[in-house]
Amino acid sequence: MRLNLKQLEAFIWVADMQSFRRAADRLNTTQPNISARIARLETALNTQLMTRDAGSVHLTDKGRDLLVHARRVMDAADAMVVAADQKQLVSGTLRLGVTEMIVHTWLRDYLRALKEGYPNLSVELTVDLSANLERGLEERALDLALQNGPFQRLSSGEAPLGSYEMIWVAAPDIALKGVARMDDLAGHPILTHARNTRLFDQVAAHFAQRRDLNVHLVPSSNLAACLHMTLNGMGIATLPAAMVATELAGGALRQIDYGWSPAPLDFYARYDAERASAAIANCAGKAAQVAQGYDQKR
Repeated sequence: MRLNLKQLEAFIWVADMQSFRRAADRLNTTQPNISARIARLETALNTQLMTRDAGSVHLTDKGRDLLVHARRVMDAADAMVVAADQKQLVSGTLRLGVTEMIVHTWLRDYLRALKEGYPNLSVELTVDLSANLERGLEERALDLALQNGPFQRLSSGEAPLGSYEMIWVAAPDIALKGVARMDDLAGHPILTHARNTRLFDQVAAHFAQRRDLNVHLVPSSNLAACLHMTLNGMGIATLPAAMVATELAGGALRQIDYGWSPAPLDFYARYDAERASAAIANCAGKAAQVAQGYDQKR
């Protein structure tokens, strides 16, 4: 009996996820299929690769030794596809995580570029807070995350995507003329990002300097909701300039001249370079290209 790439792929994912069920979810198949692939691989190699105990999976000593070789075989297969420049051979699912900032700027261009570069690769998209995306990367629920720092965990694969300035904006009918003072801003609800995000922490710390002011912070886990509330005159907000460029150009919002704003958001494409395929590394590089093209058009 000959072994094949699907068996090796199943072996690697079960080992990494420490679960037949999670490996099956990751490979878009069923748990019985994964079990069958592992069983056939063990038969072909005439050795036991892993044991199952109360839902957990443990590699045998031989399994740990052979896992290194399995990764090399899969890496060599990826390298062969790259060398042949046959990107249509890359299939499966890219689990992509992005923050809202990406959604409201260049995500459409990026997805189009992925479709052109890898026509048989499907994308499963997750839009979430950067901290949650970072957790998804660590748990291998995501292959690639386009997110802003700072980060709690190091990533072995990282490509810079650019820095995005934060500005203060309001609907035109909110009366703030000239250079605004903190007292002026405090007279309106301050619409900002969710608690425990860097943006919220910076805004809260800024207004905490004036304990005599009764500042009403309105956090939201959805930046789009902040934008819509700002458009409806429900408060003022500090948002990425790139996210509100259309509204500013059309007069639906106006920029507030205020002497302070949160630090720019620095974005990166992050992935596990030690385990990711060449295609995922290329997808990270393509994100950097698309982001750079977007910046040049701004």
